Amino acid sequence: MTADVELDGVTVRFGDFTAVENANLRIKEGEFFSFLGPSGCGKTTILRTISGFIDPSEGAVRIGGKDMRGIGANKRPTALIFQSLALFPMMSVADNIGYGLRVRGISKSIRQKKIDELLNLVALGDQGAKKVDELSGGQRQRVAIARALAVEPQVLLLDEPLSALDLKLRQHMRNELRAIQKRVGITFIYITHDQGEALTMSDRIAVMNRGRIEQVGDGRSVYDAPRTAFVASFVGENNAITGFITEAAEDYAVIEGKLGQFRGTNPLGLKKGACATLFVRPEALRFGAPENPIAATTREIAYEGNLTHVGLRAVDGSHLTVLLGAGEIPPVMDAQASFGFDAGRAIILPPQQDG
Repeated sequence: MTADVELDGVTVRFGDFTAVENANLRIKEGEFFSFLGPSGCGKTTILRTISGFIDPSEGAVRIGGKDMRGIGANKRPTALIFQSLALFPMMSVADNIGYGLRVRGISKSIRQKKIDELLNLVALGDQGAKKVDELSGGQRQRVAIARALAVEPQVLLLDEPLSALDLKLRQHMRNELRAIQKRVGITFIYITHDQGEALTMSDRIAVMNRGRIEQVGDGRSVYDAPRTAFVASFVGENNAITGFITEAAEDYAVIEGKLGQFRGTNPLGLKKGACATLFVRPEALRFGAPENPIAATTREIAYEGNLTHVGLRAVDGSHLTVLLGAGEIPPVMDAQASFGFDAGRAIILPPQQDG
């Protein structure tokens, strides 16, 4: 029996409010799987439903093929790391890690052996005697992971555990978490609103919006081939040009708006006359490129070392962003500039729904 996690038509309501609507998904055993979305989209509700702290209003959660309805959080093959970590400040690092084992009545000798193994796993081999408030933020994260792994869950659930860390430490801990997951080989289900975390760590990502799963795929497919306007605008930075489709083919379409006519891919097969939005990434735009030309004025230049963000104001007043790599020279401020993009790197989708 595998430890796949399956959401089968899961809906969660709180009174008249629907937090999660008809979620259908299978997370494979051993995956690093992330739920990505803005605050309030339902991702934490899904995590707590998998863990057993919330029962679905409709549908079922299955782990290893077994329906989890009626099985409490302490009886499921899962462990949950809260955003606050919830470590015991008066206990040593070792005692924090071994707490779950002690509660389960595991003998001291076996408990100590397991604690030592986990301290080495999370690179804290010489820190067991310290109190948790003597550790750095990243070290406390690793203690929380070790404590969760001590009870040998089949599925580890992580609720935005890196959100309180500074940028450099967050980036470091991404690599740490992914390395630990590969070493232990169990399923990690990760909740985040940070696109960088989801894209760099995950085998697959579910992008959520208003309680619904809008798209599931690996990082590259979610970034390069969004299926909805929300996914296109939420995952990474995108320039959006709205209008109506004037020509439509199987693979490409032409959209016309205030800025003119532009050609892009048409993955959903939108028809002539449909209202639509063309999305093109800042890194796909190039100054002087002849295809899909746009005239604009340079308004902002933000140098970031290996990258330069150039903010432009188009003739219709809209704001567009071009991303230049190292060695590419931006136009001067307040100068007229012409840029374009390859139609194959732009995607045309239906407009975002408000409801």
